[in-house]
Formats: sequence, structure tokens, C-alpha cells
Amino acid sequence: MNPSPLPLPLIAILRGITPDEVRAHVRVLIDAGISQIEIPTNSPDWLGSVQLALQEADGHAEVGAGTVLDIADVDRLADTGARLMVTPNTNPVVIAHARSRGLDIAAGFATASEAFAAVAAGAQRLKLFPASQFGSGYVRALKAVLPGDVPLYAVGGIGPGNLAEYLQAGCAGAGLGGELYRAGQDAATTAQHADAFVAALRKVNA
Repeated sequence: MNPSPLPLPLIAILRGITPDEVRAHVRVLIDAGISQIEIPTNSPDWLGSVQLALQEADGHAEVGAGTVLDIADVDRLADTGARLMVTPNTNPVVIAHARSRGLDIAAGFATASEAFAAVAAGAQRLKLFPASQFGSGYVRALKAVLPGDVPLYAVGGIGPGNLAEYLQAGCAGAGLGGELYRAGQDAATTAQHADAFVAALRKVNA
């Protein structure tokens, strides 16, 4: 199952968010135009936050979990009705099981060998992490050999100021971590950061 087309290729990473905070942040992200939202499994009660995020999104965003490491968490995630799953690695057993559950998988990798292994296991997207440590030149080199139909996302150290650099190097999109959201910040700050990312993306596409 291939991921559905999404209006903006930006994944909001809400690492550390709690269930009592999540609805407000999901709302401002959707209002800003960001419609892919990841809640990492090392957040407090991540499963509860995913369920609340799905309710708040009400079909207007692809919601899911990140830092998914094992089959048990794949099943917990899939059972909520969420579709998005992001991994920090390329465990083929986890990826294949997630694919069998109908999830949209963005698999984390660092090398071309890892990327090919993730795609072979069933990942529909690739996540280069930490992208800022590798640089946009590395992205260009990877794009010369990676399958052209598999979207590549840059994650780690991506801000409004360097987003264009990675998109122009061949990335299809980006995952937005601490430059968008840090645990404990208020929804108004998340809204401001989201608007800056969306403006930067639209400037590239203008």
C-alpha cells in the first residue's frame, strides 16, 4: 500500500508531548497546513497521545508514531487506526510486519546499504538521520543510486533556514524535530514555528 498524496511534505515530530497537551498542538499544526504528525514512542503515554491526535485530526492529518522499534509497538499503533510509522533504523522484521498491517513506513537510515535494505523490507519512504550531520552533498550522492520512486526525507537539524537546501538536493520533504517542537512549549510557539516552515517550503515551490 503506497502512502496517499499529502499537501505538504513535512512531518511534525512531537517528541515528549503529553496527552493533555496534544490536541492543542495538533490543531495548530493542521491550521498551519502541516498534515503529517509523528508522536515518538519515547514520549509519555505515546499511545494515548496518538489516539487523541487522531480524534483531533479527524481525518485531516496522517497521524502516527515514531521511534518504533518492535513488533508489539507496530501492533499497538496499527490497532489505533493510525497509518504513519517512523523508525530510527532498518529492522527488516519490524518493517515487513508494519507493511503487513497497512502502515505508511518512513524508515530511518544512514547509508545506501541501509536504505536499500529498508526498501526491500517494504518501507515506502526513507528518512535520512541526522541529515544535518551528513549535509546536502550527501543527499545528492545518495539520490544518484537510490530508487527514484521512494521519497527521501531529511530529518535532524532541519530548520526554516536550511530546508530549501535539502529539498533542492533531492529530498522530497523533511521531518521537523526540535526546530518545530520541544517538550513543554506552548501551542502558540508551535504555531509560529510551523508557519515559518510552511513559508519556507512555499518559497521553494514558488
